[in-house]
Amino acid sequence: MIASAREVLAKVWAGGTGRIGLVLVFVILFVAAFAPWLVTHEPNKLDVLHRFADPSFEHLMGTDQIGRDFFSRIVVGTRLAVGVALAVILASLTMGTLLGIAAAYAGRQAERVILILFDIITSFPSLVLALAMVAMLGPSLVNVVIVVTITFIPHFGRVARAQTLALKSAPFLEAERVLGASPVRLVLVHVVPNIMGPLVVLASMDVPVVITIEAGLSFLGVGVRPPLASWGTLLYDGYQHLSQSVWPVIFAGLTLSAATLGFTLFGEALRDAVDPKLRSRAA
Repeated sequence: MIASAREVLAKVWAGGTGRIGLVLVFVILFVAAFAPWLVTHEPNKLDVLHRFADPSFEHLMGTDQIGRDFFSRIVVGTRLAVGVALAVILASLTMGTLLGIAAAYAGRQAERVILILFDIITSFPSLVLALAMVAMLGPSLVNVVIVVTITFIPHFGRVARAQTLALKSAPFLEAERVLGASPVRLVLVHVVPNIMGPLVVLASMDVPVVITIEAGLSFLGVGVRPPLASWGTLLYDGYQHLSQSVWPVIFAGLTLSAATLGFTLFGEALRDAVDPKLRSRAA
């Protein structure tokens, strides 16, 4: 497993776009992991006498409309964005995989119910569905994670079902059945490990989408609530006071763009490294 992971990362690093993506992803994850040690000021500390300050050695990215250090809020927002993305991807990957495998092994009626559920969720654009559900449940960080998770379950469920259907008649599984292996053992020991490759690639490519949806919900005021720092709320606050200072919009926009670009390039490079055939299909 370690050797194969190293080989995959080496293939990702070998490409120019993959190298850029890997560097950007590493920087984002590093900032998220060590955020408490990277902040230069208390993120929520007000200093109205120095609001809209330009970037300086004291405030690397300037200050916002109430004098809070913008660099520190960007760092905290990075941790929040990565935390939400990882929570959503992990939860939706787990539930989608289980539902996809269940659809592949269940009877026709149960499979139809699961697929209809997937169709209902995917019939709406992800951001529109998330916006409607958060509006009903109320804006909060927990509700954002729950709602975005629901919108991504069908992505993983359909792939898991297709992979399981292609695998369930494999000779080695038939041999395990003849030897008396239980259905639970077949699924956990043989099916899940063999279908995880495409699912992991899909998960890596969905990370920037989750980050964008969370930022969009927060920008619209139905996501993360103040005083928590989200890239979306930082962009909104900067836009509201654009005539006083352009720096908040510039730095928040660049950070969000770098994160989405990095995870997108890394996901595409990972896809090509794991299965080069997918590159021609995507093209």
